[in-house]
Amino acid sequence: MESIIISDEEDLENKKISIFQDGSNKFHVISDFDRTLTKAFVNGEKTPSIISELRKGNYLSKEYQELANELAEKYHPIEVDSNLSIKEKKKAMHEWWSKHFELLIKSGLNKSHIQKIVDSDRIKPRQKSLEFLDFLHENDIPIVILSSAGLGGDSIRMFLEKHGRLYDNIHIVSNEYEWSSDGLAIEAKKPIIHSFNKDEAMLKNYDFYDKIKDRKNVLLLGDSLGDLEMVHGFNYDTLIKVGFLNENVNENLETYKKNFDLIILNDGSMNHVNKMLKEIFGEK
Repeated sequence: MESIIISDEEDLENKKISIFQDGSNKFHVISDFDRTLTKAFVNGEKTPSIISELRKGNYLSKEYQELANELAEKYHPIEVDSNLSIKEKKKAMHEWWSKHFELLIKSGLNKSHIQKIVDSDRIKPRQKSLEFLDFLHENDIPIVILSSAGLGGDSIRMFLEKHGRLYDNIHIVSNEYEWSSDGLAIEAKKPIIHSFNKDEAMLKNYDFYDKIKDRKNVLLLGDSLGDLEMVHGFNYDTLIKVGFLNENVNENLETYKKNFDLIILNDGSMNHVNKMLKEIFGEK
């Protein structure tokens, strides 16, 4: 049984009415990827991200695993330390990702390694998330997947392609690599996107920005408080924020209630989000 919490029912209803009155052509979605569109737990085991699967699996060398885990042990505590400023965290996250990208390239990262992880079924779609993507596609609603994924846009595209959902209304903003003709990573492209610098202000540099700039009603999906920054810099009219509180519910629920309109607990499905969209826009 999925658990849904609505922070302020009257406020959410007013937002839904406002979005309905403007219509679907004034609406777009911005979403995180790992543990938002994908499940946070597979077979009872935590699956934080595609890059974490690479780090703990036997895809690259033992030396890569050791050094990558050392970096995670050093920088992850900084990422989650509530006593540090955003400026300090941004600096540390940039260092972490820069060093990790260098390590991946040195260790011989190949596109085939990413494909193996995607094909391994260690990363699964959140329940009903594929239907969510279908609805957006059928109703010509753009979705921006804004992700700090370490294996970047290629991993997200492979995932969507595997599930037959690489639709033309999906725009992916993530880390990207230059690849050699035989699939080896040569370098990571700039800018480096990490958990504390992903926001819609950067989207002005992308070709698809013209497709969303006048769509001022936004649905935001994320599994962390940092994901709230995704809409920073975008001049929206109405914003509905959906938070996926996948674990440590008791410790984090009150904070999520203060920051998200709708909270889906315990790695729950996208079912309620789908119902809400169908209620607002109807079904074709």
